[in-house]
Amino acid sequence: MMGAPPSEAGEVARLVAELEEAEAYEQRLRQLIVDVRDQLAAGNHAAALSMLNAALNDIDAATDVVTPHRAGP
Repeated sequence: MMGAPPSEAGEVARLVAELEEAEAYEQRLRQLIVDVRDQLAAGNHAAALSMLNAALNDIDAATDVVTPHRAGP
């Protein structure tokens, strides 16, 4: 990146930040799976279902994590 033009360096930095955000999101989802599995193993089906419903709401609210959301055409 040292010899890259400023616009290219900025794009690389943006992509790195986006990748880091996506990796953090993936880790949260993986932890949720572990937590839900633990609740199911303990027989807490309602708690597991509640956790999954909350996760679906979070996923719906976080569309820009996977694909940048741009308003308008």
